[in-house]
Amino acid sequence: MGRGPVDTDSFSNTSLSRVPLVGVAVNTMLASLKILSGVFGNSYALIADGIESTADIVTSLVVWGGLRVAETPANERHPYGYGKAEALAGVVAALGILVAAVVIAVQAIREILTPHHLPHWSTLLVLLLVVATKESLARWTSRVGEKVDSVSLQADAWHHRADAISSIAAFIGISIALVGGAGYEPADDWAALVACAVIGYSGIRLLMMTSRDILDAAPPKETEDQVRALAAGVLGVLAVEKCRIRKSGTVLFVEIHIEVDGGATVDEGHRIGGVVRSVLRRADLRIADAFVHIEPHAQRD
Repeated sequence: MGRGPVDTDSFSNTSLSRVPLVGVAVNTMLASLKILSGVFGNSYALIADGIESTADIVTSLVVWGGLRVAETPANERHPYGYGKAEALAGVVAALGILVAAVVIAVQAIREILTPHHLPHWSTLLVLLLVVATKESLARWTSRVGEKVDSVSLQADAWHHRADAISSIAAFIGISIALVGGAGYEPADDWAALVACAVIGYSGIRLLMMTSRDILDAAPPKETEDQVRALAAGVLGVLAVEKCRIRKSGTVLFVEIHIEVDGGATVDEGHRIGGVVRSVLRRADLRIADAFVHIEPHAQRD
């Protein structure tokens, strides 16, 4: 059955693009606080944390841009819409995490090799504030991303969590340096180096996740089962043969082959296919459109 114009407006949520902007505002304040506290408190781990937060600002802006582009209505040139821009933004966010991990690791090694003073105890208070703020922001962004199945928002959430992890590592390192005293000055730098491994792992994990969307990986089996069940429940559908689903941004496009009575007229088959398409689009599965192919039902032993 032919496919009409794609209409993804009912799935677009303009407020989604505002989520990364909250991260931009929070990261701007925290980056300034951490870098200043690190400079005056003699803690490179905290300065590195601040650098990572500035990377978060850029990443959140990229995610915001990707979501804005993804909301652009479909047209003749892009009949399936601009949903892939959201996945591309997620890839950039993942690469941003990897770059941040490398930068922090290089600087941490330099600081380990360079003698410096013990960090000030006040840096611990700053880190506690940072951890609480960034973990709260990560959880909120992750919840929104999972609700709408947005890989770019989930990547942004992991960026926030990576910042919280590096802050925890810095807190541990500075605590060791303060308790150990002279000779333990590089402890916070070693902590920053260890945090890089966690941040790098997060970046690789997110890169793999966002790449799957770009390569049109199939959604979870449960989603296909739901689509098949909805189609099979339509009066006149005798069986469901093929079912292919691909994700574009936060919506799905379905290609499904249904079997109807071989003696049915073309008009009857067209009507049944139209009902299947309508049922799938109305379902709570974020299906933007469905291509329904009609086939005669084959009797099976």
